[in-house]
Amino acid sequence: MMKFLRNGIMLCAFFTLFVSVLKGQEAVKIPIKAVVLASNGDPIKGATISVEGSDVLTISNQAGEFSLSIAANSAFTVSATGYQNSIVIATADLKKVTLKNEDKFVNVGFKKVEQSNLPAGVSNVNLAKLFEKNFTTYGLDGMEAFAPGFNGNNLWGMNSSLILIDGVPRDVVSITPNEIEEITFLKSASAVALYGSRGAKGVILIATKRGDQSKQKINVRSNIGLNVPKRFPQYLGSSEYMTLYNEALANDGLAATYSPETIYNHSGVNPYRYPSVDYYSSEYLKSSYARYDGVAEISGGNDRARYYTNLGFISNGSLLNFGEAMENNTTERFNIRGNVDMQLTKALKARVDASAVFSNGGGVNTNYWASAATLRPYLFTPLIPISMIEANDDVSKAMIKNATIIDGKYILGGTQLDQTNPFAAIYAGGNNRFVQREFQFTTGIDADLNALLKGLTFNTSMGVDYLNRYNQGYRNGYATYQPNWTTYSGSTLIGSLTRWGEDTKTGVQNIADSYYRQTISLSGQLNYNTTVSNNHHISAILLAAAYRQSQSEIYQPTTNSNLGLQLNYDFSKKYFVELTGAVVRSPKMPPGNRIAFSPAATIGWKLKEEPFLKKVSFIDDLTLTASAGILNTDLDFDEYFAYESIYTATGGTWHGWNDGVGTQSTDSRRGTNMNLTFAQRKEISIGVKGAMFKNALDFSANVFRNNITGIIGQINVLYPNYFTTGFPSSSFVPYSNYNSDQRTGLDFNVNFNKRTGSVQWTVGASGTYYTTKATKRADLLTYENSYQYRAGKPLDAIWGLKSNGFYMDASQVAAADGINGPKPAFGSALAPGDIKYIDQNGDKIIDDKDQVYLGRGGWFGAPFTAGLNLTAKWKNLTLFVLGTGRFGATAMKTDNYFWVNGSDKYSSVVRNRWTTQTKDSATFPRLTTLNGDNNFRASDFWQYSTDRFDLSKVQISYTVPDKVFKSKVLRELGIYVAGFNLLTVAKEKEILEMNLGGAPQTRMYNLGVKAMF
Repeated sequence: MMKFLRNGIMLCAFFTLFVSVLKGQEAVKIPIKAVVLASNGDPIKGATISVEGSDVLTISNQAGEFSLSIAANSAFTVSATGYQNSIVIATADLKKVTLKNEDKFVNVGFKKVEQSNLPAGVSNVNLAKLFEKNFTTYGLDGMEAFAPGFNGNNLWGMNSSLILIDGVPRDVVSITPNEIEEITFLKSASAVALYGSRGAKGVILIATKRGDQSKQKINVRSNIGLNVPKRFPQYLGSSEYMTLYNEALANDGLAATYSPETIYNHSGVNPYRYPSVDYYSSEYLKSSYARYDGVAEISGGNDRARYYTNLGFISNGSLLNFGEAMENNTTERFNIRGNVDMQLTKALKARVDASAVFSNGGGVNTNYWASAATLRPYLFTPLIPISMIEANDDVSKAMIKNATIIDGKYILGGTQLDQTNPFAAIYAGGNNRFVQREFQFTTGIDADLNALLKGLTFNTSMGVDYLNRYNQGYRNGYATYQPNWTTYSGSTLIGSLTRWGEDTKTGVQNIADSYYRQTISLSGQLNYNTTVSNNHHISAILLAAAYRQSQSEIYQPTTNSNLGLQLNYDFSKKYFVELTGAVVRSPKMPPGNRIAFSPAATIGWKLKEEPFLKKVSFIDDLTLTASAGILNTDLDFDEYFAYESIYTATGGTWHGWNDGVGTQSTDSRRGTNMNLTFAQRKEISIGVKGAMFKNALDFSANVFRNNITGIIGQINVLYPNYFTTGFPSSSFVPYSNYNSDQRTGLDFNVNFNKRTGSVQWTVGASGTYYTTKATKRADLLTYENSYQYRAGKPLDAIWGLKSNGFYMDASQVAAADGINGPKPAFGSALAPGDIKYIDQNGDKIIDDKDQVYLGRGGWFGAPFTAGLNLTAKWKNLTLFVLGTGRFGATAMKTDNYFWVNGSDKYSSVVRNRWTTQTKDSATFPRLTTLNGDNNFRASDFWQYSTDRFDLSKVQISYTVPDKVFKSKVLRELGIYVAGFNLLTVAKEKEILEMNLGGAPQTRMYNLGVKAMF
């Protein structure tokens, strides 16, 4: 019986299998060639075509096209990032698949929200998408054109914005733009309240890329860029310098130093004997230097694990083109990143991120650019030809026998005063290497607690970073030689040499400038989401967060911790309310005042959902928001234990009882204030955002006003003057909460998308305008005259004297005697050609009491920052243009390039100096070899506008049609060319494009290739 049953079962199984095979043979496969499109008709590249329960079949190309062979009437899934999945039935006439947009979720701190429901005062930029048409080398480059409220330095005109990378305080330069997925800018008080004290000046959230559920993808990108200097400072040659220096001496009533013969000789008669060194000539500098980079990104995964890996290399050259700088002045950077997401159980997820960055920078043991700005051109000749030494000068030949010989024919030049100089140091002074290692580790757990309470989840995250850097290198001693010239038989030769210093090479590698930094960050939160009666959506966050950062040579680590609670409610996604409270703690405050509560609230109204707008077809979205908050912060205060009085024994020394023996004094540095507490950011903001014409036009704007009150400072004038002494340096004045600041502003963003024919256009504009005001200062006790009160003036106010032309002749100088006219009280004697100032208080004396407000310095960013971007896409060709503008600020020409006195190196600005012949057209005061106290001080004479508009980027990208290469391995191939910092339009373009005492600004021309496998 058992045998019969067994045989029957086997027979049934056989027939079942046989029928299945027959059906499989009957399922005829059909070829399908179709295109994946977005709702607006744009092709979607990289869309995944798969069958449930099987591997990915194929991926759409850059034109959105895909082809496959599949059983007729079978179902397959088409999916793409940012779009809703679509299940498609395979038919012979299938030509296109249209995917609907998926409302993207944006990271706004401790939660993610739909992009259409971004909170008030929040901007978001998808850098990964932007990067496809806008290659950049710095993560925040050009963001002012896409993120309203960001002005290139900070948010809403505040300093010290907190930058978080994957939730941990980190430097933007620690990652490359290739690694970034998106950047979110949290500006309003309500948006940053959960971050406590550390986020009170705004928060910038940077999220790195992560893997997705797809077949493995490998993206490779390589770039080569050429950096070309924009502009070099213009300094005078030796002859012109000597001529004008003699003029300066004459203006001071002194005899000339340089004879006409000397001046003539330095015009090029013999450049070795009479040097005129141009530090910016092609003899020492390249016309350009290269930048290279390469990156490989590998990503993929399944429903259990997803991964993203980034390996990158960057190399930057230098303009210096001689000596050690030719080989040892290159910076190299290598990074590796791995981000992994795992579904451990149905209710438990984990993520582990690790990143390592290795940086090395070759260098020389001198600051060439600083020397180029200060060393006069005639002081010494950098190189001395050995061939010019007299043939019978055996002493000199023996002296240089073991010298450093350059190119087999030169020795190093110098003088007694310039025994060490940048040329000799670069040729023979050795080299150094900057070494930096940075390690970042982030891990987190996400738990679904629906088993305990429906809608309850838990998240925790921890980050540990370590950075260390140091310089290592060889510091060699070197000899320089001063030639003593002679003329023999009509030829100029070196009769003898004087040697300064010795050539020494110890072979010892020096380690110096060591630095380390360690950051530990930890956060944990409970999240609750529920919907009641389909219309009432309720969510809540309860969190705790803390971080600690230690640095070398700083005893007290930076610490911060806070608790937060946020409650959200919306009715039918039409009316929104958000209440946030944070309990912040700071060890900088005295016991009893270390904990404070920061409340914030936001309300929102989606007008589009109202009956009176719902039927208006051209309006797709219109939302109004308003928010307010009071944030306690210690960001503007670095001192610890500032509430305690401090006494020190290092301030001064008094005469002792014994002759020659001093007695050290005990000095006070500050008094006690146990009532010291947090400063507060008190803010109100109103926002609007919307979309029109089937989302072809979208816009947003925010108006804000915040007051930062109780700013901590040591305000001496609030106390009797005997509380402070000059020697010994002593003060009994305590730190206190006194000053207050105000910021008021507007930010906006507009984007327009339109297709004309086969060209897709995108135009965007973004801007930020803000004003600042010191609302509370101890002015009545500090300044005699109301026009000098700081209260009511901008926080970045520039103060100085008002000029009134030049003293044109001796009679005007004589009238400036304090009786007939105001007399400057600056020490130096007046002369024709000096700057004349306005006596503001009428006391017949020109001094600091006559300083007035001159303008805004833009120290927190220009008052008005704007950005424009344009994209035009035609078939496989994309044009991207980026422009940025900064307006409303001024600056002061205070560098010794402009304030030329004493024996300073002369720049080209002195050519238009005041003389009796040029007094009606001069733009520079008379030359002087004295200190020029009257002329070289803050005044509107030296003030200039920093208004500018920059053509920051032009990039043309081309994606090669896959029909050209027809490869199953290579899925996409693209090439692009880009120009960076191409053009500056400004009244003061020459100054704005010129770096003084440092490496020059550059334009970069880049060629890039990218491929996907």
